[in-house]
Amino acid sequence: MQAAETAVIDRYRDLGVRQGPDGGVLRVASATATGMELCLLSERDPSWVERRVRMQRGDDGIWTGGSALLTPGRRYAIRAAGPAGPRDAFDRSRQLLDPYARGIVRIDQDSWRSVVVDDRFDWGDVRKPRTPLAESVVYEAHLKGLTKQLRSVPRALRGTYAGLAHESTIAYLKDLGITAVELLPVHQSASEQRLQKQGLVNYWGYNTVGYFAPHAQYASLAAQSAGPQQVLDEFKGMVKHLHAAGIEVWLDVVYNHTAEEGPAGPVQSFRGLDNSTYYRQDEGRYIDTTGCGNSLDCSHEQTRRLVHDSVRYWAEEMQIDGFRFDLAVTLGRDEHVTFTPHAPLLQDLLADPALADVKLIAEPWDVGLGGWQTGGFPKGWSEWNDRYRDTVRDFWLTDTVVTRNGGLARTGIGALANELSGSSWHFSADRGPLASVNFVTAHDGFTLADLTAYNAKHNLGNGESNRDGTDNNRSFNFGIEGATRVERVLADRRRAMRNLLGTLLLSAGVPMLLAGDELGRTQRGNNNAYCQDAPVNWVAWNLADWQTELHDVVRRLIRIRREHPALRPAEHADATSANRMSWFNADGLTMDEAAWNTPENRTLQYLAQTEGDATLLVVHGDETTMRAALPEVEGVEDYELLWTSADDTAFGLHSAPGEHIAISGPTLLLYAAR
Repeated sequence: MQAAETAVIDRYRDLGVRQGPDGGVLRVASATATGMELCLLSERDPSWVERRVRMQRGDDGIWTGGSALLTPGRRYAIRAAGPAGPRDAFDRSRQLLDPYARGIVRIDQDSWRSVVVDDRFDWGDVRKPRTPLAESVVYEAHLKGLTKQLRSVPRALRGTYAGLAHESTIAYLKDLGITAVELLPVHQSASEQRLQKQGLVNYWGYNTVGYFAPHAQYASLAAQSAGPQQVLDEFKGMVKHLHAAGIEVWLDVVYNHTAEEGPAGPVQSFRGLDNSTYYRQDEGRYIDTTGCGNSLDCSHEQTRRLVHDSVRYWAEEMQIDGFRFDLAVTLGRDEHVTFTPHAPLLQDLLADPALADVKLIAEPWDVGLGGWQTGGFPKGWSEWNDRYRDTVRDFWLTDTVVTRNGGLARTGIGALANELSGSSWHFSADRGPLASVNFVTAHDGFTLADLTAYNAKHNLGNGESNRDGTDNNRSFNFGIEGATRVERVLADRRRAMRNLLGTLLLSAGVPMLLAGDELGRTQRGNNNAYCQDAPVNWVAWNLADWQTELHDVVRRLIRIRREHPALRPAEHADATSANRMSWFNADGLTMDEAAWNTPENRTLQYLAQTEGDATLLVVHGDETTMRAALPEVEGVEDYELLWTSADDTAFGLHSAPGEHIAISGPTLLLYAAR
């Protein structure tokens, strides 16, 4: 009885193709299909079926078929038959992708074929870096865009997996201080039909075709020509080289919807195999919580297992260190379409021993009812902190607009202090600061430079008459829209960038930097450049002097963060913690209620202490010059200036507790307190 019960519980084991002594065996889950066959395809004509194998359905809804010809390199497809109800989409003539295909080739605009690959790879003695989350500095990058214009990478490798693995790319990341590269989606993806008709592409890759195969178009042309096996090996080689350098690889993964789009979209795999199980529906009408036409229904065990198996495959076979789950609220919705932190998939990923050292990061929103859930994920998950992003932008940018026009700043100093110290307003004490992935910019929205150069989006190139992309940018152009040579405006913008970067890299939590922001990269005001596979979206490496200086600021800030554990606590400060936080006003006195809540107060001093280390961060958010008294604190005899956003060359100066310092704002100053 016990063995039988175990078999039922693990009925989804070994889905996809597995090799055995008699060739390959394919296992496919479909609760609703009434017939299924494995199609072995011609090497010369990927649509020509050389042999059909009738698959057998088990009592558990798993279909099985095998062949001695189902070996590495073989192209294959699945045909499925079933009911014709409003929730179904069966067509026995369609050649469908195996949902677990580890190799995928494209044969025309919306047609794909599965390919058997060999997972064996020589990892040598290279192991995962396993960087503690508290020590992580994350670099969000597009696989192609990062190296497409990097001249130190051989031309044939630019914009590829091998280009990211090139010694010059890795040397750059190491020198900057990055510990983890978070790649925009690298699962095999396709462009939406609408974009194809417009002659555009889904450059970002948030339109997944298959969850087990790397995107072939990011491999070098030599690997693409050799086929899926070489694409797979090039990807693994990239991970191996980054790991050898101590850099983790995190993936942005899109398990909330697929490239099959709405009901009228292409039928490639999931819809043709088990539409009523994989996609959330109401009597045949898709319930779309993603804005992409369909939503995977993770209230079904079969769908949950697909996602879980994919995550485990990339973590184990591909040695991936972390996952950022796009629109993760969709993954936590129950059978009533209600989000719950107790959702089985969210809990299963946490409980899996194979994922014990893997970072799990949620994008804590989707477009469905109750879709904004920042702070609502379970302990063990981290989250993209959009409240952090908005508060920091407001303090340094939109409040400046208000005060320049004679108004009172809207973002109180208390709100910024909360974000600086680990966002305890948003994340419970048992989750701590590391639940917050802090960011000021990401792939979605303005770059850092554009945040300080544009008041409005400029998205006409996206083909939607500038309707796409958010209008709530919380940006400020400092008086002139777009490019300018006016030195006063340029100086204001560059100081604002330093203040934003300084806040990001000196805050408690996990900092995430958008690739190219350290170089002042611009997208010329496009805040939704998802469909632009062009230089506007690629990191430009021909740098002006001010860009080199900005890079050096980021490099210095990351080094300071690494050297001072007081800046990166793993727990919120309290009476029982080794971390202590003290707050002072401009006079060096303890902050009182009026200082916290008065809109006119834009200055504070934040002393962070942990065992063996202490730092003092001085924040002045006004465009005024003032004098502040450094706080007198027991045990602190000296303040050494480590960095100031007013002048990055000014460091190493020593001041005594109680000494008055001049601050020209808006400015950040960081001191080591000894």
